[in-house]
Amino acid sequence: MAAGSDVLTQLPAWTMAGCAGLAGGLAVAGDPGARRARALMARQEEERWGPAARATARAFFDRRREWLCAPVAVLLAAVGESVLPLLACAVAVPLVRRWLWRRARRQECQKATDAVTALCGAVVGELRAGREPGLALLAAARNTGALGAAEPAVLAAARFGGDVPGALRQASAGPGLDGLAGVAACWRVAVDGGAGLAAGLARLESSLRDERRWREGLRAQLAGAWATVVVLALLPVVGLGLGAALGADPLGVLLHSPGGLVCLVTGGLLEAAGLFWASRIVRTGEAE
Repeated sequence: MAAGSDVLTQLPAWTMAGCAGLAGGLAVAGDPGARRARALMARQEEERWGPAARATARAFFDRRREWLCAPVAVLLAAVGESVLPLLACAVAVPLVRRWLWRRARRQECQKATDAVTALCGAVVGELRAGREPGLALLAAARNTGALGAAEPAVLAAARFGGDVPGALRQASAGPGLDGLAGVAACWRVAVDGGAGLAAGLARLESSLRDERRWREGLRAQLAGAWATVVVLALLPVVGLGLGAALGADPLGVLLHSPGGLVCLVTGGLLEAAGLFWASRIVRTGEAE
């Protein structure tokens, strides 16, 4: 019985120490080397299980990642003997879902931009191989998939002699497809003025690649700032873990005393304000 009571007494300390270790692991996970390692492991997993199974598993996981907050909240509620972590989880789940949605949207936009760049290069290659502009666009669009939902309209215009620049301009309204407006402008100039379509698209492809390299360089420069934001956000969790490891009861004080509740609410508001302000500063740098 004494051993069992000692284990129960030390459970909060070990739990908070584990949370501190998890916080440190999340901070390290943002390292570029770790991201490269995860990308390599993802490629190995795809070769092992196949792209279809991997895509299905990823879609299943992506739709439910925000609910990973629930086990943490249940654990904290059980250790701290309070319902406040569960209430915090109810607030955190929609916020995390929105953050994940915005992140996925940015990734989709980047993929669409890369597809437009590949489309320009493919059309240039087809034109220089001697194909007509319409046939070159048909072949390149099938290989790159850069037209999104507007692909049937654009391909129909290219196949039957319709308004290809107009269809490309409408397709450029999709997320990440702004480069199609440049393709439409090059197509219009080539049709109306007799200018070389291949030369214009080659210059457009070069411009899009330069813009991508510039954004990647800016993202690499801001990686340090993002790492600082993450570390500062996780410092309170590390502090709670250290306090529990030293034999204190930080959760009990925060969740079961008036002064602790005031500190918890004030600290949570300051933490949220700091995260919002730091993220705004970094995103302003990205936008500029």
